[in-house]
Amino acid sequence: MPAHVATYALVGIESRRVDVEVDLRAGLPSFTIVGLGDRAVREARERVRAAIVNSGFTFPAKRVTVNLAPAYLHKSGPAYDLPIACAILAAAGELPAERLARLAVYGELALGGEVRPSRGVLAVAEGVREQGLDGVVVAPERVREAALVDGVAAHGAATLRDVVTLLRGEAPAGAAVPPPEEIGPDPHAHAGLDLADVRGNAAVLEALTVAAAGGHNLLMTGPPGTGKTMLARRLPTILPPLGRAEALEVTRIHSITGLRGSGELAVERPFRAPHHSVSPSGLVGGGDVPRPGEVTLAHHGVLFLDELSEFQRASLESLRQPLEDGRIAIVRGQRTAIFPTRFQLVAATNPCPCGQAGTGSCRCTEADHARHRRRLSGPLLDRIDLHVSVDRPSAEQLAGPPLRSSAVERERVVAARERQARRLAGTGVPSNAHLDAALVRRHVRLDATAEGHLWRHYDRGALSARGQLRVLRLARTLADLAGADAVGAGHVLQALALRQDDGAAAVGA
Repeated sequence: MPAHVATYALVGIESRRVDVEVDLRAGLPSFTIVGLGDRAVREARERVRAAIVNSGFTFPAKRVTVNLAPAYLHKSGPAYDLPIACAILAAAGELPAERLARLAVYGELALGGEVRPSRGVLAVAEGVREQGLDGVVVAPERVREAALVDGVAAHGAATLRDVVTLLRGEAPAGAAVPPPEEIGPDPHAHAGLDLADVRGNAAVLEALTVAAAGGHNLLMTGPPGTGKTMLARRLPTILPPLGRAEALEVTRIHSITGLRGSGELAVERPFRAPHHSVSPSGLVGGGDVPRPGEVTLAHHGVLFLDELSEFQRASLESLRQPLEDGRIAIVRGQRTAIFPTRFQLVAATNPCPCGQAGTGSCRCTEADHARHRRRLSGPLLDRIDLHVSVDRPSAEQLAGPPLRSSAVERERVVAARERQARRLAGTGVPSNAHLDAALVRRHVRLDATAEGHLWRHYDRGALSARGQLRVLRLARTLADLAGADAVGAGHVLQALALRQDDGAAAVGA
């Protein structure tokens, strides 16, 4: 009878169950692995054979056939080493099959039999819970990560012999680390960053708070050295902490991509700032085996694009679907992966190639300005809710006291988000920036004066249909910050002003 061991394959940021089946037959000794595995899976034959022998067990002198089912699912990576070794030992009578039937096994093996940590343990543990298994055996470094999933017993084993001892019941299973009861901000996550460092630009600071309160996209335009990057890097200091469901999702993504190896739950929103030379696949995801891009690594956090006009046109245009849908589908041959992209875009750009447009010292020609405007397409700019100018602060402002602090602004943002959460409970929508047309009609009711302002801008061609919807979302956030239940004419006018700042016109709005 073939032996069976459960393990998991990573598909995008999800896990799919894989049954490792091993059949031992009399005949000329051989070792074959089938089931659509990549080179790392095929090379598992040598690692598994050496690990079994060096752990003090006898490798069967028979025809060993390993099948990774389902056969149509692509398998990649070395995490199949440990389940293959356990299945071979079970087929040889070294392990009890009934014990293996209730556990999943996941990990890479060294030649000496040591269990090495593998990426994506949190996704594997979630798959274990969905399949109704009792627990998972992983490397000791990944036990805390697996234990983040409620109802899954996480067992750590440092060597293959430890795994055998555990499965035989000769040693008690290690106690799983309980998940934290509450998630709070990490006081050291943004050490040294505070809005109190910023001088001048009070209007931009308010726009930053509005963007944080509603999760809106923000574009800052201004000459070099005026503080655009400084402001963007301080946005995470005023964002609300992650909820538990969001924290698990962020941890799972970063675990699969190898960015998080501590096994601790993420407590702060991610902040990603790729260089302007990033390729389209690096930004939105891709590769022969589809992997997440920067937009997915920034899920539930901030994607900061500095020097926006210097990015490749193809890279910027690839942002359209992730910004609109909150997800992206990467198709490669017969492989399709869906990645979440619910991020907040913050971008900074100069108004012209020399960066001095509007200051009286610009050296660019009209042709230079035209080329610069063409770098940023209208459809992309239309998906950005706030367009603000970051001006050069005066000497008095630079020498003056700070205008705001991150602690105070974070309290305002959290209060506004709590109002949104109560209003949007049960809809699955996290913030105002993601309201669809039906929810906007339900929660943004305008009086005649406010509607008049909005439709005058639309009739003049200053707004697209998408832009009109985004203005209403922005007005709803402004009302939440003000503690108002209804959206008034003042909120609509302020939203229009924030969306149609003169600085945006300088880069092609």
